[in-house]
Amino acid sequence: EEDVEFADRNKFSLLIATLNERVEQLISSFRMGNVIKNGVSVAIIGKPNAGKSTLLNALLNEERAIVSEIAGTTRDTIEETLLINSVLFRLIDTAGIREHSGDRIENMGIERSKQNAEKANIILHLLDITDPEQHQFDWLDKFALKTIDVYNKYDEQTSKEKLANTDAIYISAKHKHGIDSVKEALYERAIGKEINTESTIVTNARHHEALRKIADSLYDIQQAMDAGASADLVTIDIRRALHFLGEITGQVEVDRDILGTIFGKFCIGK
Repeated sequence: EEDVEFADRNKFSLLIATLNERVEQLISSFRMGNVIKNGVSVAIIGKPNAGKSTLLNALLNEERAIVSEIAGTTRDTIEETLLINSVLFRLIDTAGIREHSGDRIENMGIERSKQNAEKANIILHLLDITDPEQHQFDWLDKFALKTIDVYNKYDEQTSKEKLANTDAIYISAKHKHGIDSVKEALYERAIGKEINTESTIVTNARHHEALRKIADSLYDIQQAMDAGASADLVTIDIRRALHFLGEITGQVEVDRDILGTIFGKFCIGK
């Protein structure tokens, strides 16, 4: 075969950069794809009588959980679903958590609450802003990245001064104040601000893995280009990228027409 060389390496590098940007967008969309496919599990946790069931009812805009002034009313988990901007959230109202309880049944509910929090995609940590003994649970520290702190009963605080946690949300679940802010926080935590929901979204794990391998191949192509490698050597990485693209399209064998187009536009005979 005739040896080839790049007629314009800059244009080819620009093409690779454009392709890489698009591939990275598709890889990022897999996060939303999982959300669309499986829904988002949200564990509502907090001390007894913090208002967890009231918050659940406010989010659903209907009375689904029993609300009582008696601490520990919820002893088992209650699960409901909620749609926010077409994304399904599975809300789990858990038993109130306190450090020490002599009630064996209550302790079983508390342990189940902790397990639900660990398995959940997002944790809504509800705190009673009027409780002088309110505190963070130490075991929650390892879940900080998926935890949203929500301070309830803000309408009952006389000073109306927000606490040190400026990232928290302040609400009155009873009067449904701040509920939209909670929904917005859930959606952003699940989807992320950077995802365009009108773009192509990847939901298949196998396609996601193939895209990651395409991204690796594109990186290798650019590295080879920067190092001044010959077109013949770069072709190896191009073929690999096309192979993984074929795993998505169902055409595993490299199409000669595709390679022909690449070489026709960017390469010349030596």
